[in-house]
Amino acid sequence: MHERLSFYIPRSSTLHQLNPLTKVTLTFTLIILAFFSPWYWTAPLLAVGVILPLSALGQVLRPYLSAAARLVLPAVAFIFVMQSLFLPGGQTVLVRLWLLEVTVESLSAAFLTTTRIFAMVSAFILFLLTTHPSHLMSDLTRRKLPAAFAYVIISTLQIIPQMQAKAQTIMDAQRARGLDTESGFIRRVQALTPLVGPLVFGSLVEVEERAIAIEARGFSSTRPKTSLHEIPDTPRDRAIRWVLLALIVLTFASKLWLS
Repeated sequence: MHERLSFYIPRSSTLHQLNPLTKVTLTFTLIILAFFSPWYWTAPLLAVGVILPLSALGQVLRPYLSAAARLVLPAVAFIFVMQSLFLPGGQTVLVRLWLLEVTVESLSAAFLTTTRIFAMVSAFILFLLTTHPSHLMSDLTRRKLPAAFAYVIISTLQIIPQMQAKAQTIMDAQRARGLDTESGFIRRVQALTPLVGPLVFGSLVEVEERAIAIEARGFSSTRPKTSLHEIPDTPRDRAIRWVLLALIVLTFASKLWLS
């Protein structure tokens, strides 16, 4: 599996060496804490005080910041503006823009929503940067997860990198034939038209080829399967997972207690 077909960045960090199931548990623990914690500042504290240091520990701080700046921040900024302007029920008006009002309550709710979304997507980005899809699939199938379910998970994780790689290949081919893809905005939009057809049809052909390839490797066989890569599951991994599960239980308990 080519590295370019996933977001994974190989490093020799402590985070990379963790078992994939441990990193999955960590990711969902961060999401649950962000969305279900009864305290208002939990999500931004997780993003700044946990996810950011973990990306530095995993030696993927720069790719994480790049992905967050390009993918996450524009989306959460748009959501923040929309919720600030259109969320009903506010009483304390800060700014009035014609028929629209920005209130203290709408700003507070918008900040809470966007920081939760930012923490959730950031946790997934960190997971994708530090976990190879083949390692995850090998570990999941070793734990008796149905192969079809594991394949769906891996395919979902790989679909965006695969589409990016295929789109770049098509753009390079079109550019070699003289198509202008680097001029002004209008020219770039026009250049997208000859890109869509090959991208869509090429992806459909690739799905069929992949189905044939995995079937040739005994995907539907009911016999026990072995893996070329043995993914270690150390006592440290198991201890971390138990601590994370305890955090999840405490989060739900505190939510019920304080609600």
